[in-house]
Amino acid sequence: MIKYRSMILRNLILSVLLLISIFAFAEEEPQWKARWMSIDECQSEPNTWLNFRKTVNLTTVPQSVKAYIAADSKYWLWINGEQVVFEGSLKRGPSPTDTYYDEVDLASYLKPGKNLISIRLWYFGKQGFSHNSSGKAGLLFDCQAPGIEILSGDNWEACIDDAFGTCDEPNPNYRLSESNILYDARKDKGRWQLSDGQVKGMQGTTEQGEAGVAPWGKLVRRPIPLWKDYGLKEYVSVERRGDTLICKLPYNAQITPYFKIKAKEGVKINLFTDHYHIYNGNVPNIRAKYITREGVQEYENPGWINGHNMYYIIPKEVEVLQLQYRETGYDCNFSGKFECSDDFLNQLWIKAQRTLYVTIRDTYMDCPERERCQWTGDAVNESGETFYALSPSSHALTKKWLLELAGWQKKDSVLYAPVPAGNWRKELPSQVLASVGYYGLWNYYLHTNDKQTLKDVYPVFAKYLSLYSMTKDNVLEPRFGGWYWGDWGDNCDMDLLTNAWYYLAIKGMYLVAEELGFESDSNDYKEKMLNIRKSFNEYFWNGSEYRTPSYKKKTDDRGQALAVVAGLADKEKYPALLKVFQNEQHASPYMEKYVFEAMMIMGYDKEALARHKSRFSEMVYWSGLTTLFEHFHMGSGGFKGGSVNHAWSGGGLTISSQYITGIEPLEAGYKTFKVMPRTTGLSHAKAVVPSVKGEITAEFTDAIKTFSLQTNVPKGTAAILGVPIKGIKQIEINKKVVWKNGKYIPNDLASEWKNVYNEHICFLVRNGKYKIIAHK
Repeated sequence: MIKYRSMILRNLILSVLLLISIFAFAEEEPQWKARWMSIDECQSEPNTWLNFRKTVNLTTVPQSVKAYIAADSKYWLWINGEQVVFEGSLKRGPSPTDTYYDEVDLASYLKPGKNLISIRLWYFGKQGFSHNSSGKAGLLFDCQAPGIEILSGDNWEACIDDAFGTCDEPNPNYRLSESNILYDARKDKGRWQLSDGQVKGMQGTTEQGEAGVAPWGKLVRRPIPLWKDYGLKEYVSVERRGDTLICKLPYNAQITPYFKIKAKEGVKINLFTDHYHIYNGNVPNIRAKYITREGVQEYENPGWINGHNMYYIIPKEVEVLQLQYRETGYDCNFSGKFECSDDFLNQLWIKAQRTLYVTIRDTYMDCPERERCQWTGDAVNESGETFYALSPSSHALTKKWLLELAGWQKKDSVLYAPVPAGNWRKELPSQVLASVGYYGLWNYYLHTNDKQTLKDVYPVFAKYLSLYSMTKDNVLEPRFGGWYWGDWGDNCDMDLLTNAWYYLAIKGMYLVAEELGFESDSNDYKEKMLNIRKSFNEYFWNGSEYRTPSYKKKTDDRGQALAVVAGLADKEKYPALLKVFQNEQHASPYMEKYVFEAMMIMGYDKEALARHKSRFSEMVYWSGLTTLFEHFHMGSGGFKGGSVNHAWSGGGLTISSQYITGIEPLEAGYKTFKVMPRTTGLSHAKAVVPSVKGEITAEFTDAIKTFSLQTNVPKGTAAILGVPIKGIKQIEINKKVVWKNGKYIPNDLASEWKNVYNEHICFLVRNGKYKIIAHK
């Protein structure tokens, strides 16, 4: 007991240090001179829009001119009429009291002489499941460079832009901090962003306090990139049905709709997507409305929405001159790839990648239309997909998630999600345990080698785990939190699930403690793991399945899966567990990832794929939708409940790349990784993994007489290459015979690798390109 108290005390000390460092970044922090500003007229009502302008005269423009900009809630920036930032700022906040700020280089937009800086501010003024409102509209702009000092304060001009308002009911559901935008063009402010003279209605600004002042709090550098702006694009097709124009998008995307029209004054135009109109998750989400002025006019609604089809409800008397959309999104590339001889897996992977991209922006999101919130268990699955599907710039979103999870810890040490959030405070123990453990924090480290984040969040996560205690049977004392939730659907054996998640949390923290050199902690965690493993099997295993003794419902397939992936189930139990997976199907798409993985770990590859096909085929092959659903099925006569863009369903993407093509880091940051394909009944598969060390490719072909594998090992890495052992007589690497009739043949190309990978013949290689031919 003394050693656990010692660990807790040391973690409390580390937590104090965390308050100083948790959101510290390597870049030099700005020396703030600017003041938060607003105008007297602004009452910080929900859905308030403000326009700010300042003219500055410059003698020269340095090579770099950094501006630091903070806002509650979003801003758009123009210089000399040219747009610099489309939707800047992140939803609040890094912690319950603080605000993010952006860094923008203005050098390429400024010129010697007169320059006009124009900023539009959108103040949400509402709490949400992904935003913590400060309660006060404000803008901070700080630009200091040699010969340049442009600072927000009381020397700008500004006005409330009353052309913006709020649509009539229904309003978006309470989870969303954004309002439905109404734009009345009869009140349009004209060319206020351009340097062509005075704008009516402008008044002086008022200072609201220095950087760091309440209610905006400490300013934290934006940890993820500014959005990627794909520019205005043409729709794939436009179909008119009466007063409705249905515009097809190439895929489910985050968009802002644009139109150019000629109309009489006072005509109402409604804007929404099919994900408002049809696939809305059974609750109102976001739409927009426009009221025309006389003549030719154009408008782009600034608040993003998503969908497969954009609807413009435009009366026939209005002449439509042009319809377009702007896609924006997280600044990364679709660098990961997977392709194989099975069409289901190909379609699943592509849809999972698209679903992942439409569910990331300010945070990981469960879905982009109904909630836009960062449920932390969903983020575990999404982050796992990110490492295989998207370029490394996407890793920063996982770091942000982990830091926010830590930054929102309550005084009583509770962690909860979603965060950031202004109207949610409930703990979901199973989701938090997943996040702090093996699949959350440790998986992030394996793929990134970001040790600083380990140091930052470790004491916080350790404090959270100290809230748990064991019963006399050495199983976990139920911790109900605010929502004792394990998964969507029926037959959740909650005690079984929570004990398995707790073991995975301890396992992850053990690995982190080892990596950080906390020997005492790692020893304690290791001892705890040994004790839990023994008691888990004694308490939950009944001879044919894992089950809480008091649990009376159908056997929970999720719990069996977690027992396998955690390493709690020994191989002797695998045949019995296979029967469970073949007879019980209660897991949601969220937990089905772990079932797929468990069956692959057990060696039942073909059975694993068969189950995944049986569960996901409907959504994978659903025509007209490019994303995966929250639930498995669509209801008769239309979609019934849930979302059709839900990234928790994309676990098959991870399994395909990690297990079928076999690419997985063994040491942090891919210093050492493995390529150990599992043919899974496939004749061919290939993948590209955009690792932090460079692109890793693997391609195998399984023929009657040979198995071939081609891969590349990036500079600064080493790889364990594996050939499935069954039926192999001879192996050549780059035309050199390295293994024959069960024996390794010494060579200068590949070392023999003896390990626990019993299903593969393995070799250690350094950087380079390799082609393996294995003869059967």
